[in-house]
Amino acid sequence: MKSKALASPYILWMVIFTIVPLAVVAYYAFTNSAGEFTLENLANAATYWPTFLRSVGYAIAACVICLIMGYPVAYVIAQTGASAQRILYLLVMLPMCMSFLLRTLAWVALLRDTGLINTFLGFFGVGPLPLIRNAGSVIMGMVYNYLPYMIMPLYTVIVKLDPRLIEAAQDLGCDSVQTFRRVILPLSLPGIVSGITMVFVPAVSTFYISQKLGSTSDVLIGDIVERQFKSAQNPYLGAAMSLLLMVIVFISIGLMNKFTGDEEVTTI
Repeated sequence: MKSKALASPYILWMVIFTIVPLAVVAYYAFTNSAGEFTLENLANAATYWPTFLRSVGYAIAACVICLIMGYPVAYVIAQTGASAQRILYLLVMLPMCMSFLLRTLAWVALLRDTGLINTFLGFFGVGPLPLIRNAGSVIMGMVYNYLPYMIMPLYTVIVKLDPRLIEAAQDLGCDSVQTFRRVILPLSLPGIVSGITMVFVPAVSTFYISQKLGSTSDVLIGDIVERQFKSAQNPYLGAAMSLLLMVIVFISIGLMNKFTGDEEVTTI
């Protein structure tokens, strides 16, 4: 009884800030301006399937790049001493102390035609290069903003790996590549899954990054949802699109957990 009482603030928080908002979104998604039940909103939202696919594609690309970049960083941090780990971990977290909007605007100042990078290249007679207003700049913005979300869970898992397992693999004749592939990588799968989840969810629903770094052909589903609520004044369609996006996120996470949840360490 005491444990349930201690959990009551968390349960109340979840009800007020999670369950109730989801219920409101579902209500608007299945009703019209007259308050009548309808599936028209979902049907209209489904017509934006190319934008949904583009958002998922960009998010997957950002996840892959974050994993490729974040895994070595997390591994190096985990292999250092305790004091160095704290300093390096702080450096990874330091950009997160700055506003998300300011971090994105900083990249606009760097990448635009008159930005710092193209100005520097101009001294050598190069450019201006098309560094902004394209898919690459949008994905780059996602990677920059969400990379710490990949590094943190990877570091948390890798730092707890039992070094005796690595030593045993080496004693049994495994080289560095085999040790990584058959011991370290399988044991770090929970961190990989957590990192991909933490990057994919905000990346697939982002809108500010695509507005500042992308072009009209890089509109993501988050941009359209924002427009429905702010300019189009159509919260019913916006809620339906949000609901579909949430379903896509749940399906993606479910598939990822299905293919990684039963992984076991390969026998050496």
